[in-house]
Amino acid sequence: MDPRSSAQDVHRCELCETAIVHSYCDFCHVNLCKPCVVDHISDGYDKHKIVPFGERRSTLIYPKCGTHPHKSCDLQCKNCNDIFVCSSCTASETHKGHIFVEVSEVYTTKKNAIADEANKLENLISPTYEEITLDLENQLASLDGGYEKLTTAMSKQGEQWHREIDIVINKMKTEISRIKVKHRDILQKHLDKIKQIQALIKQTLLAIEEIKKSTEVSPTIEYSSKIREFSKLPPKVKIALPTFFPKPLDHEKLYNMFGQITPLSTATEENVLSLNQPNTSVRELLDEPELVATIQTGYEKLFSVTYLNEDCVWTFGPTKDIKCFNMKGELLHTVSNKSEQRPNDIAVDSDGNLFFSDGKSKSVNKVNNGQTEELIRLQGWRPSKLCVTSTGGLLVTMISDDDTQCKVIRYSGSTEKQTIQFDDEGKPLYSGSAVIKYITENRNHDICVADCGAGAVVVVNQNGKLRWRYTGHPSVTKNKTFIPFGITTDSQSRILTADHYNHCIHVLDQNGQLLRYIDNCDLKSPYGLCLDNNDNLFVSEHFKGNVKKIKFLR
Repeated sequence: MDPRSSAQDVHRCELCETAIVHSYCDFCHVNLCKPCVVDHISDGYDKHKIVPFGERRSTLIYPKCGTHPHKSCDLQCKNCNDIFVCSSCTASETHKGHIFVEVSEVYTTKKNAIADEANKLENLISPTYEEITLDLENQLASLDGGYEKLTTAMSKQGEQWHREIDIVINKMKTEISRIKVKHRDILQKHLDKIKQIQALIKQTLLAIEEIKKSTEVSPTIEYSSKIREFSKLPPKVKIALPTFFPKPLDHEKLYNMFGQITPLSTATEENVLSLNQPNTSVRELLDEPELVATIQTGYEKLFSVTYLNEDCVWTFGPTKDIKCFNMKGELLHTVSNKSEQRPNDIAVDSDGNLFFSDGKSKSVNKVNNGQTEELIRLQGWRPSKLCVTSTGGLLVTMISDDDTQCKVIRYSGSTEKQTIQFDDEGKPLYSGSAVIKYITENRNHDICVADCGAGAVVVVNQNGKLRWRYTGHPSVTKNKTFIPFGITTDSQSRILTADHYNHCIHVLDQNGQLLRYIDNCDLKSPYGLCLDNNDNLFVSEHFKGNVKKIKFLR
């Protein structure tokens, strides 16, 4: 075989079987060369539809008329429940005075609707189910660790008692194991149900793909949308681990005094998927932000601030100690970094657990019930800033040991799930210098980094694709260059970033447009930012050592 002609399959005319195809009969579905077109239509049949080969199968295949079999139905009768009719039907007494619509218009509208449904299934509903699945799988993955901590706590309590209480300890551990099995069964059952729905979504997408490829009118128009069905998301499962409450030793009431195990607490939470519905709880910006409270931490220099609960915040300064204050400035808790070095950043998850990054040990650590455990250990990189995501994972900015590269890593527990470092052209998204790069996740799942070294806020979508950069605004930065430090986002997906040297906060919309800036409240050298559950803004002032609580929304 001649290799010059065997590299690809050349379409040939189906009549002469030798000439290269030029045209196509969209009615007979036959490939034709130029000479054979004449032969093909010479039979006098009036239904032939000759089109260029590249436009084959573009002609609609109309259903045959049940009343006039020799004709095709290219209309629908609106008065007769949209039944298909031909031109002869329209002139009959049966349809006298009725309203007709072109089938081609209905077909095109339905095709577009199906394409839109496929887009929503692929890009909105399926990813949402993936997030639900990931959350359930994470709960299952952390199940053993959570229950192991319970049994460890029991063992520590048991070590303080005499040997005769061993039988009580074993009895309560058996009870924990039973609850654990029930806990696992509940999660697994919910996960299996989610995966069944995901399988149905995949089947629907396959069916839609067949319709999109087909030019059959009936299957297309008769297709029934599944959006409403799949948009009814299953409820979220929130199961709280049992709690062990140790009691002082009392030999007479050994079992009851040893402790209590709370029953398995299972709760479901309504989980509503928004399909482009308008936000009904829009909160507008105040004309003039208001200073609500000032916390004097006593630090000579203050770095990050993160919200805990009930108006309590965690902060840290240039020492190894991470401190928790209330709004009165009272010190509530202190956690010390074992490496004797100040943390690089702190964050709090929805359960109130504290996370901190340590540049010296190259680790990210978790503090739970006063106990510190190493969650992530890096090699060749130093962790910098942290963000707890909406799904309970972690986003970590990190700098290479040679201070030339920066990247963002998404973690689920201790497992690395995603790396964000370069744009579509292979260029670094972030500056390589070892300067501050605070990070946050927006409500639309965009990842927002305040790149101090680049003098820019860099925003990528959840897949790591660059959306936009914000490099300041002349009305704000006319005195000094825009160098962003802390960054956070509110319930309306607005982005707030601290302009350290211009002593103000830039407020941007989710597309990077400046909405306003907060320059009152006597702000000096703002550094770290966070928001509470009511969208109140907390700002750490670097050199004054204060945390200011500011109301900026109505």
